[in-house]
Order: sequence, then C-alpha cells, then structure tokens
Amino acid sequence: MTTTTGILTTNADTLPKALRELASRQPERVAMRYKEYGIWHDITWQGYLEKVRQVALGLYSLGVRCGDHVAIIGENKPEWLFSALGTMSLGAIFVGVYTTNPAEECEYMVGHSESTVFICEDEEQLDKALVFRDNTSKLQKVLVWDMEGLRHFKDPMVMSFDELLGVGRKMAVEKPRLFDALVDQGRGEDIASIIYTSGTTGLPKGAMIAHENYLWIARQTVKVMKSTRDDETISFLPLNHVYEQIFDLMIHLTVGHIVNFTESTDTVMNDLKEVSPTLFHAVPRIWEKYYSAIVLKMDDATWFKRTVYELAVKIGGTYNRYKLVNKKISLLLAIGYRLAYVSVFRKMKERLGFDRVRLGFSGAAPISHEILKYFQSVGIPIREGYGLTETTGITHVSDEFNFKLGTVGKALPGTDVRIADDGEILVKHEGIFRGYFKDDEHTGEAIIDGWLHTGDVGTVDNEGYLTITDRKKDIIITAGGKNIAPQYIENLLKFSPYINDAVVVGDRRKYLAAIIVIDEENVVKWAQDHKVQYTTFASLTRTEEVTKLIQDEVNKVNKQLASVENIRRFKLLDKKLYTEDGEVTPTMKVKRKSIYAQYSDLIESMYVE
Repeated sequence: MTTTTGILTTNADTLPKALRELASRQPERVAMRYKEYGIWHDITWQGYLEKVRQVALGLYSLGVRCGDHVAIIGENKPEWLFSALGTMSLGAIFVGVYTTNPAEECEYMVGHSESTVFICEDEEQLDKALVFRDNTSKLQKVLVWDMEGLRHFKDPMVMSFDELLGVGRKMAVEKPRLFDALVDQGRGEDIASIIYTSGTTGLPKGAMIAHENYLWIARQTVKVMKSTRDDETISFLPLNHVYEQIFDLMIHLTVGHIVNFTESTDTVMNDLKEVSPTLFHAVPRIWEKYYSAIVLKMDDATWFKRTVYELAVKIGGTYNRYKLVNKKISLLLAIGYRLAYVSVFRKMKERLGFDRVRLGFSGAAPISHEILKYFQSVGIPIREGYGLTETTGITHVSDEFNFKLGTVGKALPGTDVRIADDGEILVKHEGIFRGYFKDDEHTGEAIIDGWLHTGDVGTVDNEGYLTITDRKKDIIITAGGKNIAPQYIENLLKFSPYINDAVVVGDRRKYLAAIIVIDEENVVKWAQDHKVQYTTFASLTRTEEVTKLIQDEVNKVNKQLASVENIRRFKLLDKKLYTEDGEVTPTMKVKRKSIYAQYSDLIESMYVE
C-alpha cells in the first residue's frame, strides 16, 4: 500500500484483499454512511470488514465455495456491498440483478448464471424468487435483508440476512483464521462478477469481470480524477451496473473515500443537499432533470431575479467559451464572471447540493452538449466519460482541467485505441472482460486479436480526444443515401425541458421523423399556466396547445441541423417509456428494436403522404 497526503492506494490483487488492507490502515475512519428514517449512520472500515467477514463465513457454512455464483438483488445499501465482498472473499462470483426486473427476467439471470444463493432486499424481491425457484435447479438458498412483513413466514429455503450474520459470527469464533485463509487464496485473474448487459438487442449477456480488471481500471482512473480518501460520493444508480461499481467498488476500495447511500431513489435530491459530495456521477436523464428544474424555476421568478440570472448565464457562457478554446480572458470578463458566480451560481449550487462538487460525471448514455455547456458555465464541471460493461466501465474520461466539449475525453493511461475502416471504435487495455458466460460465439465476435469491438462509431482527433458518433447498428441511412446519427439529434431534442424522450426514425425513408415523450411534470405545469384543458396524461398529449409547444421545440432543434437532418414529422406518445414494457433499459437507454416493433403503426403514420 502506498500513501501520500490525502491519498491512500492499495496494491492488492483482489477486492477483498484491498478491503482488508484499507481496514487495517484506517480502521476507525468512516467508509460509508446510510440514511434510515431520516438519520445518517456511519460505518467504519473496521465495521465494514467485520460485516463482510460474517457474510463470507455465513455463506461458507451454507456450502458456497470458490467458483460458485451468488445473485444479489436490492436497492443501494451497505448490505449490497457486504454481500458482494463476502461472496468474493470465498473466491465465489457475485451476479447483480436489477430491482426492476420482473420475475421471468430474474429467473433467466439466476438460472443462466447457475447461482446457488439468491440474496434479496425484501418481501417484494422474495416474491420473485418464490415464483421462479422451482425452475432454477442450482438455487439452494434465498437470503432476505429486510424481513418486514415476513415475521411469520416460514420456508426451509428462506433465511434472514441477520441469521446469516449470526452464523458467520459463530464460525468466526470457532475458526478465527478461516476468513483470512480464504481471502489469501484469491488471485487477480479470478472472476469477481458476472454483469449482465442491458440487452438492448436481445437476451442479456453475462460479462465476466476479473478482480484485476476492476483494480486496473480503478488505479488508472484515479490517476485522471485525482481521487483521494477525502472525497465523498453518493450512491443511487443501480449497483449491479458497472457505472455505479466504478465509484462504490473500484475507486472506493483503491483510495478509501466515503460512499453515502441515499435513503431511497425518491430522496436523492434532498440527500444530495445533506451530503454535498465532492464527486457526483449520474446518467444524462438526471442531469437533464436538474437543468429543466432550474429553467422552469427561473421562469417563475420575479422579473428582477430572472434578469439577473439570464445575465449571469450569458456571462458564464461567454467566459467558458473563451476558456474552452484557451483564449485570453479579459479582466472585465473575469470580474464579470466572478460577480455572476458570487451573486447567482454559488447560491444555486448550494440549493442543489453541488457546492462541494469538484467534478461531475455523466455516463451510461450520450448527453446533450448543450447540457454540459450550461453546467460548465454555472460552475459545475461535468465530464462525459466512455466505456462499456465489457471494458469494466471506462476507456475514456477527462480530468478537471484538460477536456474538450463534445468529446468523451482521452483514453485511460495504458489504453490502446484504434478506429476500424468502418468507423468502429476498437480498444485494448487490461480492463477488458474475460468473455461472456457460456457464450463463446458472442465472445469471439466481441474480442478479436485482443481488441474489443465496441459497436460504437467515432473519431479520435490529433490530441487523442474521442468523439462518439453513434451506435454502429443505430446509424440511419436515408432513402437518399445519407448517413444520420440519431443520438445527436435526440440529445438536442431532450435539451428541451418539455421533452423527456425522443426516438428518431427514418432508415430507408425520404425524411426523418420522431416519436416524442413529453416531460409530464414540466408540460403539466405549462398546461396549468396556460389554462389548457385535459384529464389524463394521454389526453394532454392530444391537445393542440401541447402539440404546438413541442413543434416549437422541434423547430428550434431543426435550425441547428442540416436540412437532411431535420425532423419533418413527429408523434407524441401517450405514455412514458418503461423498463417493464421492454422499451428502455434500467439505465434509460432506448431499446430501438423494441420501439420499432411496438410502435410500427405509429411510425408508418408519419410517412403517409
């Protein structure tokens, strides 16, 4: 382990060894906090290690051994990490499952991964296991964190998490050296987890990630982000997704910073204000929501406040436009920006909980460059990163000072990048996954001669900054033979506070069209302010006033695009897009194939002369 001021990094070759080292060096330091009934509770590194020890020995007593698989489903809580680290301490492999997955999808992942234990959060998730357990022959035990509502429930296959911890404590007394012996047997090349991809084009594939993949990515990322143990993050994105694991597993177990778990997904904004993290990571949908909330709040402000805000944003935009291209900033502009920051931006950041954020990150899906420019202008630097589950989360990211708007940054140190003849991005580094579980065919298609074929199209400039064009399979070729990247247009549309989702269509067609989902909260408020009559969400989407509102937003976007990229027609969907309906992934990426199939009639209606 190496140490410098504020920086504590581990040289361990597995995640459980990293945890053990950190706990030995800073046992009383806070490792994580969780909020329960409105009160924050601390867990020290020593307390963290003890819980992991109890889970590991408890699982060992149930027969879990090296190479076995343990599935975990639950919201972001310390128990999630206790379960994952406890599993890995045995040389076993954890398998994360989305809480939003219905029983049949849980059955697929648990069955396909051959998991022997299913660790779930509560009665809701237990119900899913009771539905599919007879169809998953390898499953032997179901463990439940929260037994509320299950006090009188008896089933030989079901055990409470507290019981498991009790068994682990007892075994720790009986065999005090067993845990360390099991952890010592771990090797960097061992598989740590199976992460199932979102399945935008078919059944999810299980990507096998090794301990050395996780730790290599963490160490290279820390070099760019300059993360230290004094940093704080907030955990609310799905923990079974590699994006959240970057901060809660990889960097956390490399530098030893504090992870704060929100009370629930509904309290994220309030919890953010209380924690005021130094690093904040989110998906584009979250950043878009923050932007929309600010814009609409200022629309309701007094004339004076609105005028001051608009002037400050204008000054901030000019200041950062110069800064982005390294142009000299005049003394007058520098003073103007300082005044704008002190009088407007600083207070706004405090109200959002961003007053300590030194870096924000956007990942898991493309984000509008306008959103990035806006937050940069108001003093919240957001860096867009790039990576896949198959790259253990990251290949490219920018640091605090060196970045280019519109790019996803430079490659991590030690990463090779190549652009294929067809524009596909190929990468090679030590974080590349070990293949898909029980799927040699797709593994062979993804990794060729050591190069991961990402499926994304992009370009690298002469300074090494990567720009993503689109998914290779999503490129639209119009009837006139023009190649169009739909994601870029969709992001421009979603910059509007009134548009929540947009799906651009037009492959082999004469012109582009779009299916648009309105932002319910913002459009409802607009409708109330303008006395628009409606009864339901569906009826709101059919009003002439709302159609005109969205047409005006589309027109604004069209002015920024070449004629061939213009949206000629659009239809408002009378519902939201849901993961349960197979329309979007849990990280809110649109499943285009599903959308095209489900709304084929709606799409055809936009091409009727």
